Amino acid sequence: MIRVIIADDHYLVREGTRQLLEASGEVEVMTTVADGTQLCDAVDRMLPDAVLVDIRMPPSHQMEGIEAAHDIRAKHPSIGVVVLSQHANSLYAFELFKDGTSGLAYLLKDRVGDLAELLRALHEVTAGGSVVDPLVVEGLLNRQRQAADRLLDTLTDREREVLAVMAEGRSNAAISETLFISGSAVEKHINSIFAKLGLAPGESETHRRVAAVLTFLRNLDPGNA
Repeated sequence: MIRVIIADDHYLVREGTRQLLEASGEVEVMTTVADGTQLCDAVDRMLPDAVLVDIRMPPSHQMEGIEAAHDIRAKHPSIGVVVLSQHANSLYAFELFKDGTSGLAYLLKDRVGDLAELLRALHEVTAGGSVVDPLVVEGLLNRQRQAADRLLDTLTDREREVLAVMAEGRSNAAISETLFISGSAVEKHINSIFAKLGLAPGESETHRRVAAVLTFLRNLDPGNA
């Protein structure tokens, strides 16, 4: 049995979630509370295995659930926390996981009706793992792609030409012949491309070329990313 505390300022949501979890036969709901302060107090007293908390609660209805999650994990590292949100906002996920992902989960509130998914998240965080809702993952990937696309805007016209030929699988010598520029100029442009795209020198040349080309191809056709 996983011993759980539920925190949500809506009574019907708290009770509905409690009944759903207890009916599974895998969860004991120790208590339910309505805000972050009550939650942290209950956790200190009862020491559950995991906490299920809404992201927005009184008094400000902003990120009380995330703040409570950080407090709980700092005081009780063995207690897992599942944060529920109505928003597939990657910024909230970044905030939740900013100090590490161990023992934390970020799920959309729609998952409350999916008992199997909810139980999976509770089991995962109590074991020290982490879970991120697939829709939130999609948002995180989109943000990453958008950031990479913005980096392409920093390239000069010549650097874009070099990258375009590189995307055809051409060697430095072939790029030199295609664009009628010297081999040293090709190397200079490629190093500049790597630097502007944030591809560290410590990584292999092949890895950096592939990463640069993927960024270029996504920019050409984001639908194929």
